[in-house]
Amino acid sequence: MNDVMNSTEQQVLALTDKLGSVRAADLLEHDIGREYLSRMYHKGLLQRIARGRYALPDAEISSHHALALFANQVPGGVITLLSALAFHQIGTQNPHEVWAAVKARGYDPDLDYPKVRYHYYSGAAYEKGIETHRIDGVEVKIYSPAKTVVDCFRMRNKVGLDVALEALKEGWRDRRFTVDELMLLAKECRIATVIQPHFEMLVA
Repeated sequence: MNDVMNSTEQQVLALTDKLGSVRAADLLEHDIGREYLSRMYHKGLLQRIARGRYALPDAEISSHHALALFANQVPGGVITLLSALAFHQIGTQNPHEVWAAVKARGYDPDLDYPKVRYHYYSGAAYEKGIETHRIDGVEVKIYSPAKTVVDCFRMRNKVGLDVALEALKEGWRDRRFTVDELMLLAKECRIATVIQPHFEMLVA
């Protein structure tokens, strides 16, 4: 019995290493009983990082993994602003919470982990510029570099004009978007008149 149990525990550890973290549903997909999570947690083989979710004891939970956990729990959410900048490696922002856009005002699930700062978008501001990235086995919706820059200008009262300008400068310098892509999104989100003067100074 111990050999079977040890073999199953090794399987759980391998799965956790592959996915970054696991929950009961992940184990059930591999015909492993959910009781192994609690059992291995109490034996010190897993650490609990959120309600019902476990990782390896020495796992460093990255900001990217937090994005995957968020996407798992809030399917309609889109990573935006500071979290999108950090994911795209634009600028110097390193937020300690997930910045996310949701379409329905009032829909802001209180998660055990990660901590989330919600923003309510509608129309083109919500629908345009969404990319899907696979993080730790989870499909995560994240606004594109160009859309993120546009959002930083739209929400400059939230992130600061200095952050928006830094994103514009670095995104353009690193060729993360084209002029047409940026300005089309800016027009669709009704912020072109704000961005254009700053962009013209940048390329002058």
